[in-house]
Amino acid sequence: MMKRERISIVSTLLAFVLLVGCEPVSSGRLQGSAGGGGVKVELKIATCQPTHLPGLGDAIVGVAERVAAMTAGRIELTVHEPGALVPPLEVLDAVATGTIDGGFGPAGFWAGKMPAAPLFSAVPFGPEAGEYVAWMNYGGGLELEQQMYDEAGFNVVPLPCCLLAAETSGWFRQPVETPADLKGLKMRFYGLGGQVMQELGVAVTVMPGGEIYQALEKNVLDATEYSMPAIDEKLGLARVANYNYFPGWHQQATILELLINKSIWQSLSAADQAVIETACRAAMLDSFAKSESLQAAAIRRNADERGVENRTWSPEMLAVFQKTWQQVATREADRNPFFKEVWEQLQAFREDYREWGGRAFLPRPAVGKGAGMSRTP
Repeated sequence: MMKRERISIVSTLLAFVLLVGCEPVSSGRLQGSAGGGGVKVELKIATCQPTHLPGLGDAIVGVAERVAAMTAGRIELTVHEPGALVPPLEVLDAVATGTIDGGFGPAGFWAGKMPAAPLFSAVPFGPEAGEYVAWMNYGGGLELEQQMYDEAGFNVVPLPCCLLAAETSGWFRQPVETPADLKGLKMRFYGLGGQVMQELGVAVTVMPGGEIYQALEKNVLDATEYSMPAIDEKLGLARVANYNYFPGWHQQATILELLINKSIWQSLSAADQAVIETACRAAMLDSFAKSESLQAAAIRRNADERGVENRTWSPEMLAVFQKTWQQVATREADRNPFFKEVWEQLQAFREDYREWGGRAFLPRPAVGKGAGMSRTP
């Protein structure tokens, strides 16, 4: 064989190998070995919140867009609306078993499986957003959350990728002046705040956001909490309940996370993991800033166009909520050793944080009856 012919054959074989290595796989999540850095990655993501909700549901859309932009489309997160792949409350199980690649929602949805889960999503009476994200990222919160999933046997990796400040504390058909007015109410309520309401005689249920309006309209519910005014507006809650109460004592800050099947996550290259993590961190800032910018106008629209009464809880009612929350936290810590571990670590971080937070911030100006409380508990 002549030298030129040998070179031609080698070149042809090399071109074939490169072509095969780069050719897309039609149905694979990882198209080839994920360690190569240039491999196509496709992840199907189930959501727990509708993606049209500003600052909340659309946060995961932003993650997908940033990941695609940073990788020129090589990594694709396909976001599916609630229920399109699995029901929202089944997302964790589906991700852990590999039925779907990932899911987006709040850890508090898994409270029935892991009592400490809500502590990684929203905690009554604080921390607020800055303190909360500090604990999660630099105070051991995220490590504890991964430990929780691992010890419970869920094959997932949590990536915080949505941060909201305080919510409203609920939409009611009738005014609530005293604790007695709460007894017997049928109310959708999320997380640990829901346990507080149960202690006060409320019949609490958990349901996805897309089901709330119809439940109120058909009198299945008497009241609900969901999120911030501009987010609740998208669900039409002002059309079926006229009294919106503040402050959101049950959720002074909320974190949502992208759950990815751990086996899939570990198969990704370090570079691809860093891209997704970076997109999630960007989404934390964006969701926080976006949601904070929208709320004042929504509050005014509710009052001026829909006749909503924006009410502030009296100091007496807030004291009842806080005392009941302390009882719930103590009870849950006594029942569950891991809840106790997380709760004590969070409280230790908050006590240390007060050295800074208790000195640095101005009190908020009063807005309405009963307001004017300091921002630092």
